[in-house]
Amino acid sequence: MGQTAFIALVVVGPLLGAWLLSRPATARKLLRVVAAAVLLLTLFPTTYRTVDTRCLVDGGLAHLAAPEPLANVVLFVPLILLAGIRTRRPLAMFLAGTVLSALIEAVQAFVPVLGRSCTTGDWLANSAGALTGAVLAAAAIWIHRARSKRRLPEESSL
Repeated sequence: MGQTAFIALVVVGPLLGAWLLSRPATARKLLRVVAAAVLLLTLFPTTYRTVDTRCLVDGGLAHLAAPEPLANVVLFVPLILLAGIRTRRPLAMFLAGTVLSALIEAVQAFVPVLGRSCTTGDWLANSAGALTGAVLAAAAIWIHRARSKRRLPEESSL
């Protein structure tokens, strides 16, 4: 499931992003929905148990294709894709995404009643998703500009 979602995002993301660039209100609404979903999925309490207030140093890039890390990658792709489109600053949104992921992990570590655990592997996976989203946003911006340049000569001849 995670691999299919990732592939779909990579294939459809730039095209959808290019389409959304000329529809800022729609992009803004989608960004709000996706941001709310990310916060709910990462900060909503999962159990009524408490976990340690420390962050587990684990994982690495080698494990990103496993189901749970891949889900963490996929989680941040649409968020940063949409944010990059809205601001037209994919690199800045990549950096913001990595900071957001670190903040989420910190909240998970310091608010044990959430029943969530902080891991560096989650941060790495989210950051990989943020990087992917930023690259897709840059591709969408490029596609949008290429389409706009191609249309301009046709419109001026009318």
